Amino acid sequence: MRVRSLLSKRLPVALWGCCLLWVTAACSEDDGLTVEDIEVPAGYALSAGISTNFLNSTFAYDRESDWVAGTYARRFTRGDGLYDDVRTSSNGQGGGLGPVYAGYSCGSCHRNAGRTKPTLWSEGGSGNYGFSSMLVYITRRNGAFFQDYGRVLHDQAIYGVKAEGKLKVEYTTQTFAFPDGETYELCRPTYRIVEWYADSIRPEDLFCSVRIPLRHVGLGQMMALDPYEIEALARQSNYPEYGISGRCNYISERGVRSLGLSGNKAQHADLTVELGFSSDMGVTNSRYPEEICEGQAQVQQGSMMGLSYDQLDCTTEEMEDVDLYLQSLSVPARRNVDDPQVVRGEQLFYEAKCHLCHVTTLHTRPQGSTLLNGTRLPWLGNQTIHPYSDYLLHDMGSEIMGVGLNDNYVSGLARGNEWRTTPLWGIGLQQTVNGHTYFLHDGRARNFVEAIMWHGGEGEASKNLFKNMEKADRDALVAFLQSL
Repeated sequence: MRVRSLLSKRLPVALWGCCLLWVTAACSEDDGLTVEDIEVPAGYALSAGISTNFLNSTFAYDRESDWVAGTYARRFTRGDGLYDDVRTSSNGQGGGLGPVYAGYSCGSCHRNAGRTKPTLWSEGGSGNYGFSSMLVYITRRNGAFFQDYGRVLHDQAIYGVKAEGKLKVEYTTQTFAFPDGETYELCRPTYRIVEWYADSIRPEDLFCSVRIPLRHVGLGQMMALDPYEIEALARQSNYPEYGISGRCNYISERGVRSLGLSGNKAQHADLTVELGFSSDMGVTNSRYPEEICEGQAQVQQGSMMGLSYDQLDCTTEEMEDVDLYLQSLSVPARRNVDDPQVVRGEQLFYEAKCHLCHVTTLHTRPQGSTLLNGTRLPWLGNQTIHPYSDYLLHDMGSEIMGVGLNDNYVSGLARGNEWRTTPLWGIGLQQTVNGHTYFLHDGRARNFVEAIMWHGGEGEASKNLFKNMEKADRDALVAFLQSL
């Protein structure tokens, strides 16, 4: 397998030389890697250095980087299988799914490493037949967990076991108009839980936050980011004239305090592979050896059915293969970068100050990233990347102030109204990969315009600048987003 340097004609000659020397040094002769220089196809722009792909198909998110070869290729394939395989078996013994769960595999919620179409709009909440493609976070209004439930409501269960509860959602639609008369809608969700497995929880004592899956685009680059650059952005991202001031989330896990990067609120310091298998699917592993419903009636019900809970469902090595799979995925290149409407839209993206949070260019640290069991991926080091995010927390508005995204759910240092800036790379291919354009943390936005117009708090200034553009300019900015 060859490593392509993927160096754009737009890159300076000096950078081209540095990247070529670096790639040559990083490739191991034991894996049989060589370097082949190719030109970037016309109309494309690099997103993730040597981890960029040029696919426009349903597999644009789900393709290994060109540097994946030899042992890494074999492990990538194993991790891919563990990610996609349904955690059940015909004899009821293997897989480790449940007894309660939210998704029956990683790929069930992250189809083609993207965002599976949620059942919120199609089925009004929790889906049938063991599938919902969302997470439902529940807490008391004081932030504490309920005694008979964890942080996630598991709305699915294996045969013979009762799910913890089911989500229902109703949308209230309000129509607004731009100054030029064109109308748009915003749909505000109201969530409630029904069919509680234990005593019903009073609505007045419940906070409920719903999350549809994130795109698994650029996770390796995210884990290889230079933390000092992110912290420097936090110190520098103070633009009082636009009401913007990003800040870092710091996480203490296993006795180590780290910069949070992963998740809607940057509430994790890694990709949470082990936590995802445990919390989302009920699959035990070395880091989370207990069943997620330990102490609940579901464990007793499962035991009565002959299910065993005295062994781990996944090994550390298997978990690391999934981690390797995620971090080795390539990032789709930008498309149509020379199209006049897209060029105009990019200019308007800057004029609307979107780039102050959706930072266009970041850098990875020299050593690359390290997987959860110590394997290193040096190919991810020393890369110039374009995620369109600062990975910082920003206030996105409170409901009491009108349109806002406060979910009242605290994660680490992140308050309910604070969210990590969503990386935009690959966002223009979500319709192709997953067949829908539901955006924001809970999919309430049905298109790019609605997603922009939901911005409040620190996003208020950019939203208003977009709102007051002429229709042709609003369309151009959307075309730019579709090129990412």
